[in-house]
Amino acid sequence: MSARETILKAVAMNKPDLTELPDMDISLTIQYPDLIQQFIGMVEAAGGKAYYENSGHDLLNDIAEVKAEGKFMINLLEDSNAEEWESLNASELEALDTCYLRAELGVAENGAMWISEKQMVNRLLPFICQHLVIVLNPGGLVNNMHEAYRQINATANGFGVFIAGPSKTADIEQNLVIGAHGARSLRVYLL
Repeated sequence: MSARETILKAVAMNKPDLTELPDMDISLTIQYPDLIQQFIGMVEAAGGKAYYENSGHDLLNDIAEVKAEGKFMINLLEDSNAEEWESLNASELEALDTCYLRAELGVAENGAMWISEKQMVNRLLPFICQHLVIVLNPGGLVNNMHEAYRQINATANGFGVFIAGPSKTADIEQNLVIGAHGARSLRVYLL
């Protein structure tokens, strides 16, 4: 028997018994009296901007402004040619300035939003664009991640992601860099 086989056999023999996950009482998790205000506060704390009052009008102005600037944008809120974006690769999407997507739900606890592959059409879109705009129905807000995971079906679409704020990273010296490996800005419209 080789040393590798001896080690693997020893590991297999010393494997602990599986432990059942504890039952969790969701009623004991954090609950917010005002989901909308909590969610908006967390989106902004993560570096994003959130719009609620007159957000439909603000969203239309946002789209019109990006169109007027003539920048490459993908609007999956109203784009009937979603299949056109599905097969594009990173090189073809490199110039993408703004991407408009819908989220299935939002989490008040941390400002995260669940976007499934069905909504993003192409897995690259929320990460390769310079500016990400997400539209979320306020009725899709939940208090915390426990509630969120009970509502999403992560296996239904093959891929999904929670997004909270624009891309950011900090080095050892705690220098914050926004847009280091994804969108430089995030705007959320609660409609």
